[in-house]
Amino acid sequence: MRFRTALAALLLTGTTLIGSPAAAAAPVTIAYAQRTQAWQLVLTNGEVVEVPEALAKAPKDAVNAGVRAPFLVSGDGKHFLYFRKSDGLFVERTLNGKEKVVSRRLTAYTIDEEWPMVSDDGSYVVTSTSAPGVGIFADLRTGKVLPPPGHTDAWSFLGFSSDGKRLLLADDERLTVFDRGLRARMRLKTRLAPMALANDYITAATPVGTWPKYRKLRLLNLRTGRAKGTVTVQLPRGRYIDDLDFDQAGRVIVRSKTGTGVVIYRVSTATGKATLLRTIARPDAEAWVLPGDNPYEPWTERKSKASQE
Repeated sequence: MRFRTALAALLLTGTTLIGSPAAAAAPVTIAYAQRTQAWQLVLTNGEVVEVPEALAKAPKDAVNAGVRAPFLVSGDGKHFLYFRKSDGLFVERTLNGKEKVVSRRLTAYTIDEEWPMVSDDGSYVVTSTSAPGVGIFADLRTGKVLPPPGHTDAWSFLGFSSDGKRLLLADDERLTVFDRGLRARMRLKTRLAPMALANDYITAATPVGTWPKYRKLRLLNLRTGRAKGTVTVQLPRGRYIDDLDFDQAGRVIVRSKTGTGVVIYRVSTATGKATLLRTIARPDAEAWVLPGDNPYEPWTERKSKASQE
């Protein structure tokens, strides 16, 4: 559930900023990925890069043959991850880099049974499973795949901190903040289920209401266990909190699906005021992925699962 500033040099209203001095000086990153017949990367300079080696659908021998294969872009817009056609392994790449296998345990056979999520810096992958529970914890910087904390998969993965240095997991009514080596740094017993962790590793944000029509949120202090009062986010009628996050400065960011794409707001946790940051128009593609998306956000497919319910 990560969305950062990879689009800042590209889209404010759906128009590419080609030729402006500011855009020319900015480093080129991935604005989004899209899939027509095959996966493509659309860069912040308007260039389109084909990724023909990425699976579009789960193969015939997979548990869920024919379903959409996950394709991820890290929140910083520098890394992309996919199941490759040659052997079905899940790999990570940068625009100018070589493929790096995340884990040989994560294969196309388990597509739609195991869901990968990547930190904003593209260097850590966690999977949730249909068990339910967690699967792998892969630190791409060290090349290590770590066993689940406590050697049990009975955890729910709630998210990374914005800087990718901490992981927030839940076990029944217990929240635990882990570092990248899966050493516990903080524990709290609570019934709340946060969706985001700030870079102070103490402040968490949780939506309030009934899924998927969240319009309220509250903050939780993981050190003291105190939760602030519920705040109603001042979204336009018919829009909801589809994704919740913190930016690098600790401000709450909300993404909301629209009929034509996604809008991103910065939200005051004191008043609920929602300040529009940008509007992103959906491309004419079968599926699309924004930097920081989980495998199946409400807007990723032309007709999402959420819209069909």
